[in-house]
Amino acid sequence: MITVEPQGLVEVEKGLKIIPGANTFIASMDKVVNWSRLSSLWPVTFGLACCAIEMMTTGSSHYDLDRLGTIFRGSPRQADFMIIAGTVTKKMSPIVRRVYDQLPEPRYVIAMGSCACSGGIFNSYSTVQGVDSFLPVDVYIPGCPPRPEALMEGIIKLQEKIRKEQFKWSAWR
Repeated sequence: MITVEPQGLVEVEKGLKIIPGANTFIASMDKVVNWSRLSSLWPVTFGLACCAIEMMTTGSSHYDLDRLGTIFRGSPRQADFMIIAGTVTKKMSPIVRRVYDQLPEPRYVIAMGSCACSGGIFNSYSTVQGVDSFLPVDVYIPGCPPRPEALMEGIIKLQEKIRKEQFKWSAWR
């Protein structure tokens, strides 16, 4: 709902005001920084099993992940979050952790697929029973394998989480 205040400011949404005729927005620094961060999320991909095929499909022209501002990156130092797709073994978990540690702050993790979320059907000595045992996971996407639409929904959930953050962008957080 658009409201007009006595000073001539037009409130478009909570925390965002416009000065009519001046092409000027008035918003908090949190709102501006979070908007820019959520509009250009770049994931580093860590595809370990069949879920990686669905993750690659999501990047194809049919699903058009670019409209969410998401471009897959090959380097963790250029990425904002990490998609872990598939079964993580105990031998592979230190490498996944090392890639996660190379992500710049603030960093996020999406666990894609039943195996990444909970170990899936592989309840064995060599399989990690969920990546949340060694990484902080922000969004879980269940399924075996999850559809590309589910990954897109997970990225939208991550965008909603970033939109609500306060003062996470600052060096003094």
